[in-house]
Amino acid sequence: MMHKPLQLLLLMLGLLMLQTGSAATPVDVYEFSSAEQEARYRALIDEFRCPKCLNTNLSGSDAPIAQDLRRTVHRLLVVDGMSDQEIRDFLVERYGDFVLYDPPFRPDTWLLWLGPVAILLIGLLALVRLVRRSESKAALSEEEQQQIAEILKSRTGT
Repeated sequence: MMHKPLQLLLLMLGLLMLQTGSAATPVDVYEFSSAEQEARYRALIDEFRCPKCLNTNLSGSDAPIAQDLRRTVHRLLVVDGMSDQEIRDFLVERYGDFVLYDPPFRPDTWLLWLGPVAILLIGLLALVRLVRRSESKAALSEEEQQQIAEILKSRTGT
């Protein structure tokens, strides 16, 4: 017969094992007809952004939407036999340019591409103006320089 503390310890270990087993995320297991097809799949899921996880690609996200999109990419590639560009077009049509890490440069995305550069330039211009303004305030007129020289003479006694 087991002692109570040993039984309690075994029960707690068993519950802990059940808990860690249920917390594990499922692994996507897909079959491919060739290594080239699998490489295309991996490249595509690395290229697309998870719509939920802002800065994570499909291959690095555990979100349910990312799992669904990986399944969709596999189906489009293996079952439907679509090209990489057709798969890109399909996902962009459904989710917009946001699904792409590298959105195209078009009139409706120019701000996305040029915005950071514009903000950097504005910041540099503001910094230059600030430095110039502080330099002009620091420069003393000839009259002010003479007054300082006289004050220093009177204090040193020469």
